[in-house]
Amino acid sequence: MGRTMMFDGTPTIIGHRGCGTGPEENTLESLLGAVELGLSWVEVDVQRTADDSLVVRHDFTSEDGSFLIDGPGEGLLRIEEVFEALPEHVGVDVDVKTVLEDALDPRTGPLLEGILRAEARRRPLMVTSFDPALLLALAGTGIPRGLLTWLWFPIGHAVATAAGLDLQAVALHTASCDPNPKQRPFADCVDTAHKAGLEVIVWCPKPEDLHKYAAADALIVDDVPATLAALEAKVAGSAAT
Repeated sequence: MGRTMMFDGTPTIIGHRGCGTGPEENTLESLLGAVELGLSWVEVDVQRTADDSLVVRHDFTSEDGSFLIDGPGEGLLRIEEVFEALPEHVGVDVDVKTVLEDALDPRTGPLLEGILRAEARRRPLMVTSFDPALLLALAGTGIPRGLLTWLWFPIGHAVATAAGLDLQAVALHTASCDPNPKQRPFADCVDTAHKAGLEVIVWCPKPEDLHKYAAADALIVDDVPATLAALEAKVAGSAAT
């Protein structure tokens, strides 16, 4: 199978919720800050509210403990605002968070589809999700889709599942990639994924551990400044030797 090519570098650095996780995550300030630091890709979390707004937020509850799906999206950052604010050359990995209510009324995907189709004309996009049904529902958009897997999810299962679903990427937590005598080495798994037409993304690598995932196509990092500093130090060290 031929590989898709979403990422230019190996690996491409993607800002997790902007410049990384923390108090400012999933805000325009954090996302634009990642771009100012030189990133060409950022990741955002998207979920729906009661009035069918698609808002950029990771947690399913607000500060007062109420569920977002039970209230309006007023006052929350909408995905459309993110697209309007980011330069068109910046790629966006849209991590779609389906909610319990989608089991009875799966509206999140259809609400997002039109927005993504329009935005795909302007910038690189990718859709990732822990929900394979959502990814299959968005197959007709032509936008690359990637299966997210949780901590310690077996890497072999993840690659095989993503290939079987005809996706374009698999996004693995570091805990699935670290050496384990009961699974193939990470580099071998990446090689198989590439042969199956998949790009491999690793999320949450620590700055000091970047070398462990050098075979990946992209890394979604929690601390953009520290990651870039670690990469610069590596380059400087290589030049000195």
